Amino acid sequence: MVILVIQHRVTDYQGWKKAFDSDPIGRAKNGVTRHTIYRPAEDPNRVIVNLEFRSLEQAQKFLPALHELWKRVGAKLGFDGPGGVDAHILEEVERIEY
Repeated sequence: MVILVIQHRVTDYQGWKKAFDSDPIGRAKNGVTRHTIYRPAEDPNRVIVNLEFRSLEQAQKFLPALHELWKRVGAKLGFDGPGGVDAHILEEVERIEY
């Protein structure tokens, strides 16, 4: 499994969530199999989004589309385009359940 982890600040979580839910670039059609959203308890204006993919290639192909989206709407949603976002593609190397 491959996860694209995205972290950034928002000025209005509800507004950001509405924009996220509108799915402007089509997560499922671009290989996203699941997403999770987190907000740190001590900083509810920060969001962490995990987008899961079956392959590294799908995640690598999706990231540039996200950068273009962030350029267009980032300032409206409370972060400064791609520069205000921390995004990394992670490959799972181990999973142990307890």
